Amino acid sequence: MLAPVKNRLLNILLADDGSLDVHAAVQLLADLPHESECVITALRVFTPLESSEYHLVEAEALKTTKLLDSRHFQFKSELILGYPSDTIIAYAEEHTPDLIVMGAKGKNLFDGLLGSVVTDVVHSGKWPVLIVRPSLHEMKRILLVTDGSPASQSTCDYLGAFPLPALYSLEVMHVLPAIKVTYLVEPAGMLLPMYTAEDEARLTQENKTIGHEILEKACYQLGQHGLDAKKVMRTGDPVEQILEYAHSNQIDMLVCGSQGMDNITGWLLGSISRELVLRAPCSVLVVRKPQ
Repeated sequence: MLAPVKNRLLNILLADDGSLDVHAAVQLLADLPHESECVITALRVFTPLESSEYHLVEAEALKTTKLLDSRHFQFKSELILGYPSDTIIAYAEEHTPDLIVMGAKGKNLFDGLLGSVVTDVVHSGKWPVLIVRPSLHEMKRILLVTDGSPASQSTCDYLGAFPLPALYSLEVMHVLPAIKVTYLVEPAGMLLPMYTAEDEARLTQENKTIGHEILEKACYQLGQHGLDAKKVMRTGDPVEQILEYAHSNQIDMLVCGSQGMDNITGWLLGSISRELVLRAPCSVLVVRKPQ
């Protein structure tokens, strides 16, 4: 479908470390339909260990500059000596970006399997973060996951402001909790039923009703921003269901909140988003509820 004309992401911070994943992030930013007032800042943090090779750091930062500087938005570049996580978070505290964009895997010694810098910024910061993987060539298929919480509602509003490409498909997913029908009795190791068959059927139907309501509200909220979405409902472990769906349906970007419910009808979105950032086969946009 056609994306809405208006977006409100005018201050974007790109954490540039010269990695292949950041190159993919740079290309994505260059291709998105930003407003002319949008300012993208490429922040390159170099550590004291890299200070002796400053000319190499500067040369790599110049590659980003050449790609973004000729586009239709405003662009500036910053090189700062420090340690990546602390410096990026401090810079964001001062400049309050609407979005931080990072590659999933960095190239310095402070990054681990995914990138400890990414983990620190996502879960210690206060800003929406888009973690880009090289597999993202075009942002065609988007999956927003919701549990109906205020954090999920904020995520819908944020996606409504995101500069989506001209053509895309959007799906909204809610995962129903699996009903635990037995419990283990120790030390005998016996499994005893928790519910009668009638109770299980009733709880299942109640959860489905709540799930449909959550999806309807999310689609209505997205529709207020001019976005049409297909509803998807699954049952089971939220992380596993989301990841399986993203993989089998070739999702390009997952969108999730960072705080949510933790009860029989909801999830703990903090832990969900953490797992999605670590394990998703695609790029992930983590949205924080405004403070």
